Amino acid sequence: MKKNLPLSILLTVVLYIFVLIYLVPLLLLLTNSIKSFREIMTNVMSFPTHIEWQNFAQAFKLMNYPHLFVNTLIVTVGGTLGVILFSSMAGYKLSRTKGRLSWFLFLLCIAPMMIPFQSFMIALVKVARIGHLIGSDYGLAVIYWGLGAPLTVFLYHGFVKTVPRELDECATIDGCSTGRVFFRIIFPLLQPVTVSAIVLNAMWMWNDFLLPLLILSGTKESLTLQIAVYSFFDRYKTDWHYAIAGVVLTILPAVIFFIVMQKNIVKGMVAGAVKG
Repeated sequence: MKKNLPLSILLTVVLYIFVLIYLVPLLLLLTNSIKSFREIMTNVMSFPTHIEWQNFAQAFKLMNYPHLFVNTLIVTVGGTLGVILFSSMAGYKLSRTKGRLSWFLFLLCIAPMMIPFQSFMIALVKVARIGHLIGSDYGLAVIYWGLGAPLTVFLYHGFVKTVPRELDECATIDGCSTGRVFFRIIFPLLQPVTVSAIVLNAMWMWNDFLLPLLILSGTKESLTLQIAVYSFFDRYKTDWHYAIAGVVLTILPAVIFFIVMQKNIVKGMVAGAVKG
């Protein structure tokens, strides 16, 4: 036991160093959000000499925060619910159906995870324009259904294998249809992986910047909070004190949501990977 003590101390120190490295950017963000523009330009690494709480009030006003918060919430909730609904059904059906065709379709579903978004974003915008999804929060949510499906199908496909097939057979013998078997019996048993999928997709959609910029540009009423923060960066001048305060206001709901739900992420992903 004593032989392992120095190694344990060394590992603890190394871990604390890594934690500190990851916390430094967050600390800089928080300290600069309550500094004046002049202080930020003078020394971004220093602590504020005077706390400027009005940065948050002004950023809140300039961003039209309540309205854009609702827009971002619509996109996040609508996108996440669609991904969960379609991916859970697809993952269940593909996992329960044995054969080469089922395996090929599963590979086809998860293959987009390997393709960088930047390689097809122009084609995606053109398709979205044809489908009249440009400039709409609901249209953006629909696009997220397709982009979020590959990873979520992969998670559900692995987790469904941990659910006994006998449950399906017993329910079918009792007269349940395939849809009723899934929604009444199977889907409630998928709660761990469902929570994980909700957290992962919601965090991604809430914090996404590029896709909302492509889909919602030019429509002020449908913008998200991330695009509103970008508006503080002008061609000739950047209001850093408002921009940084806006970033804090934007990420705060996501941080709170993640802290509340984080214990379910690893639980669901590990459970799905056991037999995946």
